[in-house]
Amino acid sequence: MIAGSFNALVAALAVVSSVSASPVPTKRAPVWADEKTATIHPGVNTNTAGSCTSNFVFYNGDKIYLGQAAHCAGTGSSTSTDGCTSGSLPEGTQVTITGASKPGTLAYSSWQRMQQRGETDANTCAYNDLALVLIDPADHDKVNPTVPTFGGPTGVRTTGLSSLEQVYSYGNSILRQGITLLSPKYGVNIQDEGAGWSHNVATVSPGIPGDSGSGFFDKSGKAFGVLSTLQFAPLPASNGVGDLAKELAYARTFDDFKGIQLALGTAPFAVALPDPSSGLQSTLKNAPGALTNDGNLLGL
Repeated sequence: MIAGSFNALVAALAVVSSVSASPVPTKRAPVWADEKTATIHPGVNTNTAGSCTSNFVFYNGDKIYLGQAAHCAGTGSSTSTDGCTSGSLPEGTQVTITGASKPGTLAYSSWQRMQQRGETDANTCAYNDLALVLIDPADHDKVNPTVPTFGGPTGVRTTGLSSLEQVYSYGNSILRQGITLLSPKYGVNIQDEGAGWSHNVATVSPGIPGDSGSGFFDKSGKAFGVLSTLQFAPLPASNGVGDLAKELAYARTFDDFKGIQLALGTAPFAVALPDPSSGLQSTLKNAPGALTNDGNLLGL
């Protein structure tokens, strides 16, 4: 009896050991369209309650999404920026996507989810501004996740940004009337706000209406933010950028988006020289009274 029990225990342990040693399954990314021919990619326009710029491509199993700002479906005024109290079109609303043959569907809105949950954290309410638009399967063969001009993204940045760290973006406001030369943006992070929920950035040129939702990435090509607001302090015409890592972490607290992942670009990330962000970085660093001794930017 004892010998039999011992042999059974050994066999059971062998099974447990085998399971423990098995690699954790990873979710395979979809097969993407060729970068040169894809018509749906980061930076294309989306139109829900108004025209915005998409940020990045995401996927969850066999579903593919295009990211935009949650406020792009907002029904309030331009000053209605608190996602826990501002009006919004509901999830399920159709979204026009430039380059798609069929409308997408607003599948996730941080504003809607926070209101349904009764979110009370002030920073989360103020800065959690991410929406995910489900792309119709008929258009999956038109999608590539590469950011125009820059390549990437190479991943999600999970740490804060330092003062005057170089940042990049790709905006596509219809107010620029299709002049793509003005779409790439080069700039610096001025300061982080809201316990890391937001980054105040200055870029050449600044984000304008229609750029809302644009993706931001660091000098390594890691995606860190979503363009949310136009700021007037500490620097005029700077922009508030919601922290993508925190926004995705919030989305993953809901069962239907537990597996949401950023799609990586199929082309390597690179910044062509000369890099205008270097000049802006130098100007702000050397401006009289711009920085305190600990490197924090003050109002100019």
